[in-house]
Amino acid sequence: MHFISEALDEYVVAHSENEPDLLKALTRETYQKVLQPRMLSGHYQGRVLSMLSKIIAPKTILEIGTYTGYSALCLAEGMQKDGALHTIDINEELHDFQRKYFDASPYGDQMHQYTGDALEIIPTLDTKFDLVFIDADKPNYPAYFHAIIKKMHPKGVILSDNVLWSGKVIEPVHDRDISTRALLKYNSLLKKDPRVETVLLPIRDGLTISRVL
Repeated sequence: MHFISEALDEYVVAHSENEPDLLKALTRETYQKVLQPRMLSGHYQGRVLSMLSKIIAPKTILEIGTYTGYSALCLAEGMQKDGALHTIDINEELHDFQRKYFDASPYGDQMHQYTGDALEIIPTLDTKFDLVFIDADKPNYPAYFHAIIKKMHPKGVILSDNVLWSGKVIEPVHDRDISTRALLKYNSLLKKDPRVETVLLPIRDGLTISRVL
């Protein structure tokens, strides 16, 4: 969904940082071999994630929802040299695809993959995080927040993707639309929870930045 005209969107992309060659290759192979390639963060949002990570300079990163590894690689660009990125995905069939591109990057040894239910895996991670990126199944967004908030360093940052959900958050919600209902609950949670301060950006499908107090 475009919140600005397509021409203006193209101008924005053209005047932002170029997409790294490795990520171009990852995108091509994702579109060739993997279902739902639109789930990729893509060039522009990837550069936004990279820039935010470089500003934050996290030592520990958690990603919930790896898909083919594009956003993980973008976030890793800002990671400290002795840092670690932990990324969780439910789809075991994508594990080797992700690892191929992780190992082709400068950050392969620092990137740790987990396959399974994130709500079961997160409690087993014996670390606190400077940066978390949530981009997984929408009905569990509120549960993911409650699972990670206790594992955040003070002043840590939580990034949440797809929070505008193609504009459905301001439309009448169908009874069976559990994803939109969950996102409405989640957006309200981020606004009201006293443990974070939040700004919602109309970037692509909506990206929320929440800073832990």
